[in-house]
Amino acid sequence: MEYAQFIAGEFRQGTAGKTFRIVNPANGEALGDFACAARGDVEQAISAAAASFRGWRDTSPVERSALLRRVAILMKERTEEFARQISLELGKPVGESRKEVATALEMFEWAAEEARRLYGRVIPSRTIGTTQTMVLESIGPVAAFAGWNAPAITPARKISGALAAGCTVVLKPSEETAGVALLMARAIKDAGIPDGVVNMVFGEPVEIADLLCASPKIAMLTFTGATSVGKELGAKAARTLKRATLELGGHAPVIVCADVDVDRVVKAAVATKYRNSGQFCVCPTRFLVDEAIFPEFSEKFVDAASALKVGDPFDPATQMGPLKNQRRLEAVERLVDDARGRGVRIAAGGARMGTAGYYYMPTVLLEPGVDSDAANIEPFGPIALLASFGRLDDAIEEANRLPFGLAAYAYTNHLGTADRLAREIESGSVCINEWQASLPETPFGGHKDSGLGSEGGIEGIREFLRVKCVRQGAST
Repeated sequence: MEYAQFIAGEFRQGTAGKTFRIVNPANGEALGDFACAARGDVEQAISAAAASFRGWRDTSPVERSALLRRVAILMKERTEEFARQISLELGKPVGESRKEVATALEMFEWAAEEARRLYGRVIPSRTIGTTQTMVLESIGPVAAFAGWNAPAITPARKISGALAAGCTVVLKPSEETAGVALLMARAIKDAGIPDGVVNMVFGEPVEIADLLCASPKIAMLTFTGATSVGKELGAKAARTLKRATLELGGHAPVIVCADVDVDRVVKAAVATKYRNSGQFCVCPTRFLVDEAIFPEFSEKFVDAASALKVGDPFDPATQMGPLKNQRRLEAVERLVDDARGRGVRIAAGGARMGTAGYYYMPTVLLEPGVDSDAANIEPFGPIALLASFGRLDDAIEEANRLPFGLAAYAYTNHLGTADRLAREIESGSVCINEWQASLPETPFGGHKDSGLGSEGGIEGIREFLRVKCVRQGAST
């Protein structure tokens, strides 16, 4: 894999005079290096997006749709190449990587369809001969930021939505999974999307973010990542009145009522919890289980977690790979050590695995209380917290206790209980009796400290559009 910047349709090295090394988390070995972007490189990317905006905005929706669909076709043809790169850079089992590619290319398919359906409306006039219309216009060049934990899905969601709306993009993907983003850039170029419509820069995150947020040529920003960073970027965007869409952290609760099939729920819960080693923002983490079934549920959950095969991402039998980097490994260790120091029972895992790579055992904490760090800080790793509740009121109160509201889950076979949970849980996505918090066609965004705005669905594309009201009287 040749790592580079992607600016105005060209793959080239940055000019900052320093390099960044991409590491394979499964063994700690280097995958490659790239020269970081300097200020001039970022400014060139911004200028390219600004220069190409008018032409892309004025490209017919039908043509934009066809080009986006072509990107999806190319990504599908290159699934194995994408999946291999995801597994190399992220450590995700290759079967899961293939599923991520399928979802990412579906983002382009969905956006291709919606590009032709960005309707305005006619507003009844107060006087004969006057028309009133609402039209949607492309907001302009977009600064986009994507993390490493979904290296194909997150860039695909941002790029496809912006392009469908007629916007151009300067994307700063994670440097740690740069190769995945660059494969997408190659598909975009090969599909025939004009040079400069999509640009990618890699380098010093704070410096790049400051340049993008301050530039008068950038109309809005869209960010996926940590809440603390998102708040900083949102504040920077506000200084120049840029629109900001922020998809931030979570600490997803799971309420499990006594009327469920325990075996079925446990099997699906463990598979979802430890997917991508727990490194995804809607990961189910705080399991709140009715006390009537808690002993059975916790025993079966611990057994299933302990039985997971952790290992080489390219081994077809592997169910969980390594954590992404040393930082995540140390963060998970701190949370478990804090729980251990508070006397919390660590029923499964609780330790590193092996001497090579960033592996950590699937871990289960029983009745961790509300004071432990793990109960308050998003683990973003293979840690599940299991606690019992006596009254549904208590479970809902605990689910809403934290200042996060990105995703929440609940299992019950009682219709009235399901309706109440959907109504009272404070979260952007509430999944009842299933685990899919986000799809290309559904809006995805957080409440409270979990973000602003939406991605996905028609709501996500609307984020890249501005409203104009046109009133036209009779000619004089």
